[in-house]
Amino acid sequence: MARATSQRVLYTEFHYAIARPVTAALAELPAHPGLVERVHRALRDAIGDGSLAPGARLTQEDLAARLAVSRQPVLQALRLLKQEGLVHDAPGRGLLVAPLDAERIADVYEVRAALDALAARLAAQRRALLDPQLVERGRRAACGRDIGAMVEADEAFHHAIYAASGNVLIAQSAQPHWVQLRRAMAAVLQSSRQREPIWDEHAAIADAIERGAAAEAARRVEEHARRASVHLRARLAELPSTTTDRRRSAP
Repeated sequence: MARATSQRVLYTEFHYAIARPVTAALAELPAHPGLVERVHRALRDAIGDGSLAPGARLTQEDLAARLAVSRQPVLQALRLLKQEGLVHDAPGRGLLVAPLDAERIADVYEVRAALDALAARLAAQRRALLDPQLVERGRRAACGRDIGAMVEADEAFHHAIYAASGNVLIAQSAQPHWVQLRRAMAAVLQSSRQREPIWDEHAAIADAIERGAAAEAARRVEEHARRASVHLRARLAELPSTTTDRRRSAP
């Protein structure tokens, strides 16, 4: 019994919480050598949580004034955001926050499903025990009105699985895609009926991992990602400033 217990590892949201700056108000940033990276993170997180909404016009002057920095780090940060597909050239002058593209979200979910399935399989092989508070935190958030809390709870749960897998490359590979997922989830959770069922699925995934059912854990994660993708694409199609199909809209 002691040996079986020792093989389990408890992963908590406190150990694996994702440290992200609070950017809703785009607070002023002090100058220092890593300022470009900080400006980039501030803008990326503001886009991710919807503070900078899809279709919002961005100019170097305005952003520099709001962040209390010079235009140069803002310019470099905007170039990085453009490479990530989070901003586009605006007609005339400046840039626009990219619309929520349902097809791109579907692509992201395909990649995330593969990474999550691998993480769940490895975690189950280790019979890892995910902190029950992760699911409880998510259920509480789902019953409230704080969309940011719902998104953060979801992300914390999946990152706990990445950590439990023992493979650090999984989290590193998945992390760049979460900014797209966060902004889509923030948009659709405003009126979604899927909040509580999502946490039933999470609880079933955690249970399969704890029991060491590697194939079941991977299957549940893949099904979870597929259902989430279908639901998000359907909801995004109903929202304004959303591109529902890149291929149909291409010239």
